[in-house]
Amino acid sequence: MVDTKDLKSFDPEGLCGFESRFPYKSMIFIILFAFLCPVFTAAAQGHLVEVGPGYSSTSVNTAVFRRSSLASNDSLQYIAYYGPDGFLTLGLRRLPEGEWTLHNTGYRARVEDAHNVASIGLDGRGILHVAFDHHGDTLRYARTIMPGSLELGPLETMTGLQGESDVTYPEFHSLPRGDLLFAFRSGVSGAGNLVLNRYHAGEERWERLHDIVIDGEGQRNAYWQIHLDHAGTLHLSWVWRESWLVETNHDLCYARSRDGGLTWEDSSGRPLALPITAGSAEYAWRIPQGSELINQTDMTADPAGRPIIATYWREEGDSVPQYRIVRLGSGGWEASQVSRRHTPFSLSGGGTKMIPISRPRVAADGDETYVIFRDSERGSRVSLARSSDGKNWSVADLSDFSVGAWEPSIDEDLWRRERKLHIFVQPTAQGDGERTVATEPKPVYVLEAD
Repeated sequence: MVDTKDLKSFDPEGLCGFESRFPYKSMIFIILFAFLCPVFTAAAQGHLVEVGPGYSSTSVNTAVFRRSSLASNDSLQYIAYYGPDGFLTLGLRRLPEGEWTLHNTGYRARVEDAHNVASIGLDGRGILHVAFDHHGDTLRYARTIMPGSLELGPLETMTGLQGESDVTYPEFHSLPRGDLLFAFRSGVSGAGNLVLNRYHAGEERWERLHDIVIDGEGQRNAYWQIHLDHAGTLHLSWVWRESWLVETNHDLCYARSRDGGLTWEDSSGRPLALPITAGSAEYAWRIPQGSELINQTDMTADPAGRPIIATYWREEGDSVPQYRIVRLGSGGWEASQVSRRHTPFSLSGGGTKMIPISRPRVAADGDETYVIFRDSERGSRVSLARSSDGKNWSVADLSDFSVGAWEPSIDEDLWRRERKLHIFVQPTAQGDGERTVATEPKPVYVLEAD
């Protein structure tokens, strides 16, 4: 059975990072802090639907680069995660309020490494595609045996070409007319390349689009994020990393494709020859190394197709990293600050980090921009920042419990189609540098945000 909870939480102690000494029902207190703080807390409402128990000793179910934990079409929604013993679990329900049916696929992953995420994509015929358990490993890919099924067929190759023996960060993107795009990194941190495959649903076949879209030239690699907008334009942004150390992240770059990833251009429409390198890339925002700039965040586009990138970094002379938006405006690229955080932290070293804030997700609808995140200053809850002008932000907590090391992922198909925000939520733990944390399995939820 589905366990459903209504969330109507208000966090008085999270206002602007200060602790309240006054009763939270005091209207004077609420008005005072809303007036004083550029970012203020609002009441939150959401619908939390429990799916089943999941592995939680690392963040493998909740890493932000798990682009597609949820996927849907007009009638069905799918979910993927690793169960308590590390076996890949698939789930299915009928929208909008059907009960979840779960299936243990029999495929087990090395869940002790949070890089080994599971990603799913739904093609136009209703076949679910799954890639899972990679950190520089041979592609592990399967698809369901028929539309509406949770049973996977055998593991198979896609193209069998260069790169598929060295896969990290697999992600699917639904293209117009039912095809799929599959992106992954071939290579290692500090020396990796972005590879693109395309699935032709009508012919049930994969083809290689590009062996290398972004080339680190053996000296660096790109950590990217991809967004498909309502017009079918692919938006791609990334930071460069000069080594396996996270403190060598720098700069924010951008490119787009209007033909499903075949050809690429910059924001002005100037063609970009492939592969894109550090010398040929468009730089949306210059950010030096050592700025606590995080990699693998999120991006979206406004109704006019202009890109919006969400990330965080620390400005020179400040000790506190802040969430920020970098967007393409009428006069060019511009940056604005989302959060008003007070707690310093520093990024250094390699591997999966246990960081006091999550990497963000971003969505846009009309003039509204939404940033989904977790911050220890707010009790590590699921939080949502909202703005209609990109400058003034209100913040609401969507959960009344800590989600630990969780980072957000959403049903991008549903958002693009209906502007409904369904968020994958699970409390997880993460030891710094790929260490596990002994903890019992925790429930997986879908949070349906109002």
